[in-house]
Amino acid sequence: MIVPMKRLTLLCMAQSADRTLEVLRDLKCAHLDAGAAPSAETTAAGEELAAAEQAVRILGKVAADFKGDPTTASCKNYNLGVVADILKADLHLKVLEDEAEKLRRVIAQYAPYGDFDPALARELLDLGIDLAAVAELPDLLPKTRLSDMRRQLAELEAEMVALRGAMAAANAESGRIVDRYPALRDRLAFAAARDELGLDGEIAWIQGWIPQDAVPSVRARAVKEGWGLVVRDPAEGETPPTCIRPPKLFRPVAALFEGLGIAPAYSEADVSVPFMCYFALFFAMLVGDGGYGAIILALALWGWRKTKPAPGEHHHRPRVLRSWLTLMTVFSSATVLWGLLSNTWFGAAIPPIDVSACSNVVLKNLALLLNSIFNGATVAWLGDPTYNNMMFLCFTIGVSHLMIARIWSGVCLINDRTCLAQFGWAGIVLFMYLVTNSIVGIFPGVPQWSYWLFGVSLVLVFGFTLKGHELKTRGIELGMLPLNIMSALGDIISYVRLFAVGLASVKVAQNFNDMAMNLDLPLWLKIVPMVLILLIGHGLNFAMAGLSILVHAVRLNTLEFSNHKGISWAGYAFRPFARRT
Repeated sequence: MIVPMKRLTLLCMAQSADRTLEVLRDLKCAHLDAGAAPSAETTAAGEELAAAEQAVRILGKVAADFKGDPTTASCKNYNLGVVADILKADLHLKVLEDEAEKLRRVIAQYAPYGDFDPALARELLDLGIDLAAVAELPDLLPKTRLSDMRRQLAELEAEMVALRGAMAAANAESGRIVDRYPALRDRLAFAAARDELGLDGEIAWIQGWIPQDAVPSVRARAVKEGWGLVVRDPAEGETPPTCIRPPKLFRPVAALFEGLGIAPAYSEADVSVPFMCYFALFFAMLVGDGGYGAIILALALWGWRKTKPAPGEHHHRPRVLRSWLTLMTVFSSATVLWGLLSNTWFGAAIPPIDVSACSNVVLKNLALLLNSIFNGATVAWLGDPTYNNMMFLCFTIGVSHLMIARIWSGVCLINDRTCLAQFGWAGIVLFMYLVTNSIVGIFPGVPQWSYWLFGVSLVLVFGFTLKGHELKTRGIELGMLPLNIMSALGDIISYVRLFAVGLASVKVAQNFNDMAMNLDLPLWLKIVPMVLILLIGHGLNFAMAGLSILVHAVRLNTLEFSNHKGISWAGYAFRPFARRT
């Protein structure tokens, strides 16, 4: 559900403004207004946080590229214990790199002429001696000999190696800087909240939004602290933040919304449940390989174990971490299940076991069970060589997804006659589903009864989309009805991407398998290249599968489904003023 919000205006004495903000931060329920010009304190806090993040990135990059030994004596000459020292070291390293690059260019220019003395060459030129017969020297002579420049370059390179080594060694301690992030963010948030304070003499005030169910606790604290409090419903034209509270089983999807940077508008619906269910299905079909799903599941289980509090510790996993681990566990489990249904494991299929020669009853029954799992009727149905069954499945998933959106909207408007238009759209979507299956040859034709369904649905949409007083201002929407109907057909067809992308992933994996297994080399010689081809090929395919999820699984939920449900994703998330440490 989307939690109803209340507009909050809080008044306190100006001298206790900091104390008020601290208490409000501890309540963890107020989304404060933002937009005031940052003060010097806020700017300084932001710069300190940005500097810490930049220092960690610098150390990580240098450590990843450094190939030497960071424990040498020359590396220990640098003290990089604080952020400012790291940033200064990075700036100094850039200066050294520029100087070294300039020296390399000069050395490359004069190396063909040997290690001559520039001062002597200038004296000869001043005496009128033409050196062109000896060498065609450039007009501008270097300041020092070639040997001196090479020595200077060697010194610069040694200093750069030592500095990079010191930064690589400091990277091992960068966790101390990362541990300060929450405190730095708290300082920045507190300074930004102080900027939002309004002042009038001895009175200070701040405004924001609080969930409706948090009002009693805020009122009780207001009595204790001596605050003035005004709590009211949102006025027309105001846009409260969107606070989503899905059912407990589906709460992890809030982390997915946050990661994607999306939130429904305050006046729209919470689609967390269908979003998470269908996203898991899309995830499984787009990855299309039970072996890849097993890898993700193993990583998720490792993450659960790695972040488990030690015996005697009282802290818990952060909420966002728990949510992402839960999501990855659910999505990867769905992918493994899809691998079982389609018998696809790293681009290969588990062949049926020959039980004809098996005399042991237990082993024979076990083999028959495995055959029914990996090579049963479902595998044969999904593996239809004409691909009609897979396309039929994709279209069926699509029509169910879109009809849920339309029927849900109709039920929400059940006390308004416009609900009939939503039910009419559900009928049109169903008709387009039948048409789509007929177009690709899955059905022999469109059933006759579906034309009656389409006619009735069209009447409902045309007659009940708008009310009488809306015809002048929104009548153009009825003129767009033919285009919207064709768009519904396109929406159904777009779900075939689940089959197309999943099939492409499987075919790519199969091709890499064939490439690795069919190397024309002796067995002892082809093991290494075979392993490399499999690792690189499946690694690339795995990465592409992740990209397809971001593109296609997100699109089907946030575009096709959301357009039919009326979700614009134009809201902004509820972010309470709270301590991060």
